[in-house]
Parts: sequence; C-alpha cells; structure tokens
Amino acid sequence: MSVKTSNIYGRITISERTIEKFIAHTAIDCYGIVEFVPHNFFDGILCSIAPNTFTKGIKVNCNGDRIFINIYTIVKYGVSIKAVVESLKEFVRYRVERFSGMVVDTVNVSVMGVEQ
Repeated sequence: MSVKTSNIYGRITISERTIEKFIAHTAIDCYGIVEFVPHNFFDGILCSIAPNTFTKGIKVNCNGDRIFINIYTIVKYGVSIKAVVESLKEFVRYRVERFSGMVVDTVNVSVMGVEQ
C-alpha cells in the first residue's frame, strides 16, 4: 500500500517502504536510540535471511492520506526511557510530515530492551 495525495501540480504517491527507510535514517539519529529490532518471530526470521534489512523494527501502515507508524527499538542504558520515547515520537512525526506532506496520525514506540 502507499500514501497518495494530489495538489495543483499532480498526484504524489509514496510507498510505505520508502517511508520506513526515511524513518530508519531519521530515528537512528535520536539520542538514546541504539537500534531497531523485529517485533515478532516471523520478522526475526525474515531479518536473519536478509540481514541487510535496515527497516527491521519499523512498520508503516497507510490509510488514505494518513500514516500510522510503529517503531520497535532498543534504548541506551541510563537514559530516561520516557524522555527518549517522547523525543523520538515528536521528531519522527515532524520529519515524516515535512517529508511526505501527509498527516501522521499515530507514532507508537515499543521499547524492546535496554543496551549499553
């Protein structure tokens, strides 16, 4: 599926995979984020088969011109998890809305672990 919108210049279509890659490059720069991890067994197997999957812990669902984002991450030990998650949510929402011109409806962040 993809996000679609129109303006005076024509139609714009952005695939979910493109948005996932953009989020991965954007979110890894947030302070306290160590890496992204698969959220279930099937995704873990898929990532072990294709280890160069950069978007392994990011899922994007699109419905019309709305974007729903789920991020599964590991945070750095010793940081405030709440502060890191809130910062990540706001940063991803801002960057994706500017990148796509669409509305980000929700950004859900699941902390799957802590690592040094």
